[in-house]
Amino acid sequence: MPQRLSIGATVFLVLTVLVGLYFAYAAVQGPSGILRRIQIQAETEDLREARDLLQADVTRMQNLTRRLSDDYLDLDLLDERAREVLGLLRADEILLR
Repeated sequence: MPQRLSIGATVFLVLTVLVGLYFAYAAVQGPSGILRRIQIQAETEDLREARDLLQADVTRMQNLTRRLSDDYLDLDLLDERAREVLGLLRADEILLR
């Protein structure tokens, strides 16, 4: 006949299994768990992409600002901006809509 565990051993075994399950759950679902780490990595990648787009915009704006500065004036860019912002045309141009 198989030997049965005493009540103390049974309680210890059940508590050990419960503690193990708690730590396994915390390792997966907890604030420092695997799923949170995956979520943070995805957010980090999204933020890096947004940062790169903003950096490209800043670089473009710095270039345009430099080209319209007193030290370096790009007449083609100035002409383009005057046409776009002020709606100016040359006397020899025809506007088609």
